[in-house]
Amino acid sequence: MSNQTTHKVTLIPGDGIGPEVTQAVVRILEATGVKFDWDRHAAGAEAFEIFGEYIPNALYESIEHNKVALKGPVTTPIGGGFKSINVTLRKRFDLFANFRPIKNLPGLETKWPGVDLIIVRENTEGEYVGLEHEVVPGVVESIKVITEKGSTRIAKFAFEYARKHGRKKIHSVHKANIMKLSDGLFLRCARKVSEGFPEVFYGEHIIDNTCMQLVMNPYQYDTLLLENLYGDIVSDLCAAFVGGLGLVPGANLGADCAIFEAVHGSAPDIAGKDIANPTALLQSAILMLRHLDEEAAADRVQKALEQVYSERKCLTRDVGGNCGTTQFADAVLAAMG
Repeated sequence: MSNQTTHKVTLIPGDGIGPEVTQAVVRILEATGVKFDWDRHAAGAEAFEIFGEYIPNALYESIEHNKVALKGPVTTPIGGGFKSINVTLRKRFDLFANFRPIKNLPGLETKWPGVDLIIVRENTEGEYVGLEHEVVPGVVESIKVITEKGSTRIAKFAFEYARKHGRKKIHSVHKANIMKLSDGLFLRCARKVSEGFPEVFYGEHIIDNTCMQLVMNPYQYDTLLLENLYGDIVSDLCAAFVGGLGLVPGANLGADCAIFEAVHGSAPDIAGKDIANPTALLQSAILMLRHLDEEAAADRVQKALEQVYSERKCLTRDVGGNCGTTQFADAVLAAMG
């Protein structure tokens, strides 16, 4: 894309360490020469303090207008409080595909070197539709929703990605041996879509066996296609192969809108100390650059990030270094030249 193009992007710094890692990533993105017009908005607890709403209407309107957002971590209370900001935004903008590439960074030793996985998770259905109610005191019912439309479009996303990027295998992950109707429908849709992609091997594994197989030998998989809840669990499991959630990117993609986000938590215990690792959000920003057709800039940032990890001179504490957030960003900028 022409370097004269200015990309208007909704920027959600988040809370906890969010503003720090976001600031670091924005500095790096702006050094690529790609032109950005950042439309900053608060979400979550910070937004509630200011506007009395966890997701202000202005934020919805910004994403609706810009079609692209970069989002830092936002705290979600467990067992109470406001609804997940992430889930709410995904449902509001029909961001049906959660996309997480899992790949080792050079120079960072893990128990599983050379992992290269793609996790494709259906992002709007399943248990995450949030249909729960108390039937009688002490009995709660939660409804899992699977549709032919939702299952077909996420399968098409996975197979089209595989075809475009030369991925060789896709496994649908399910529990259709027990949930014969819901997971059975998901599988039938995936099978039908697979028929149009004969060059891509298609297989099916039960979710519990998949988790065992992944831990025993992650190299047997290439691309995993999962329903919402299974994908949530397995994507975090796979992140452990390459060093954890602080390193892996995440993208939520819809037909005409995309949100790129750090998938880790807001880590309030280290907020404001300039020690957080911005790698996850930076890798998400690289995905955003590719989404914006800024491939050269994406390659440049990726190369610089990998160089910093290879040299191991300025890494953050969570990956064995002693540099802070700002110093790490400085190192990436220096590697970019």
